[in-house]
Amino acid sequence: MKHNKLFLAAFALILFFSVSTLSFAQLQAPAPSPAAHVSQTVGFTKISIDYSSPAVKGRKVFGELEKYGTTWRAGANNPTIIEFSTPVSIGGKNLAAGKYSLFITPQESGDWTIHLNSKANAVYAYMKDGKVDEAALAKDDAVAITVSPIAAPETFERLAYFISAEDNKVASVTFMWADVMLTFMVDTQVDQKLEQFKGVF
Repeated sequence: MKHNKLFLAAFALILFFSVSTLSFAQLQAPAPSPAAHVSQTVGFTKISIDYSSPAVKGRKVFGELEKYGTTWRAGANNPTIIEFSTPVSIGGKNLAAGKYSLFITPQESGDWTIHLNSKANAVYAYMKDGKVDEAALAKDDAVAITVSPIAAPETFERLAYFISAEDNKVASVTFMWADVMLTFMVDTQVDQKLEQFKGVF
């Protein structure tokens, strides 16, 4: 009986240390650029953005970390993905429902370009000789719109996206990081969809 108790105690101790070691091995440090998600329903359309949120960490972001004139993934880690649950219009161009990767081309002066990639590719799919092949990337644009950057009222340490329903027909999507804000509009085509519904009933 005494031997059984000793055996059970030793077994329990070994099990405890095995589980503790396994748990410690699975514990990972937090990601430097944590995953983030934002969504908003506007009219009949759900707009969602999945991205990773890098930090400034005292660096000069635009012009140094992200070079002027070079298209960038507008986030970190994986591609930044924007998804529309129904067809929408951006910059006067109709886009089908679905997922698009979002890229940004910053400029030292003048407007910046926001690209919605029709294939939901990563920006690295367009690398050639160590640089982004801007012409090849542009060919896969579902839409590219120019946007005037706005000086942020304060430094945004973490990159973030915000979606506002505005009049519940046309949404605004805002990018914020470091000392820059960019906003573009998404027409969810509420009136057109209402007309379509009338034809059905």
